[in-house]
Amino acid sequence: MGEVRPNRGPGRREIGHGALAERAIEPTIPAEDVFPYTVRIVSDILESNGSSSMATVCAGSLALMDAGVPVRSATAGIAMGLIKEGGRAAILTDILGDEDHLGDMDLKIAGTRDGITACQMDIKTTGIGIDEIAEALQKAQSARLRILDTMDRTLSVARGNLSPYAPRITILKVKTSKIGEIIGPGGKNIRQITDETGAKIDIEDDGRVTIAAVDEACSLKAREWIERIVQEAEVGKTYTGKVKRITNFGAYVEYLPGKEGLVHISQLEHYRVGKVEDVVQEGEEVTVQCIGIDEMGRVDLSRKALFARPADAPEDMPRPERRGPRPGGDRRPPRRR
Repeated sequence: MGEVRPNRGPGRREIGHGALAERAIEPTIPAEDVFPYTVRIVSDILESNGSSSMATVCAGSLALMDAGVPVRSATAGIAMGLIKEGGRAAILTDILGDEDHLGDMDLKIAGTRDGITACQMDIKTTGIGIDEIAEALQKAQSARLRILDTMDRTLSVARGNLSPYAPRITILKVKTSKIGEIIGPGGKNIRQITDETGAKIDIEDDGRVTIAAVDEACSLKAREWIERIVQEAEVGKTYTGKVKRITNFGAYVEYLPGKEGLVHISQLEHYRVGKVEDVVQEGEEVTVQCIGIDEMGRVDLSRKALFARPADAPEDMPRPERRGPRPGGDRRPPRRR
């Protein structure tokens, strides 16, 4: 058969069989926007007494599903043969090496339960009748479905998660106005994310953010970081952040990375608070709720909104005028009296 030779690079036979197996499996691979990975399948054939390319299709399909690649369906292949003598012809299913060598046809057919994805034919006779082709296709379909049934008993669908040995590629879509916030001044934010997570981050002009990491933990950490940066405050939502600075009228809390909101002194406790420092300290981590966003985008936070008012608590103190600028140096217009 000419298969025993020195161990050198792949020859024409290996390249051709690999191309056939690739064509058979490729239609089941999801699109790049769903699965942005490069897939490489290595098939080591230790003994060949049949179709090594069709064996590669079956094993390759199972390997992809076992690795967590979300293939559309399993793929199997079968090699059909033909022996003609005089006016008689016999169609063979899953031919052996001798039947391939001595027979008149080698018809490889691969596909899913829904149809054929690849085929290849070698013939050694002057012609094959349409009835013989039809019989070969019908028997190939029955054999393929039987092989798929056997494969399903081992693994019927792709695993829910990628293999822990596979790198992670995550694609996010953010508003184009948020790109600058992710990058930060002079690239400060994106460098910090890269240094602390080990992930590589690429940002396109249309707002598509690609995160490439060596494992799931790094990818998840980088994704959560970016999502916190682009996240916007929502009224009624709860946040945990640090007290960045304290004034005589309240505390400024960084509820999202780089974003601060004011917890007014009247929103610290259900009772009258004399000094902000009596309740919170600078650098302390606190949980707050967003209770309002004004027309200038400034965020009002509340600490007391997250716990019930004690029955014996005195009346709240009236909300005084703001006596200092909001972050960024802007002030609210004075209230009319």
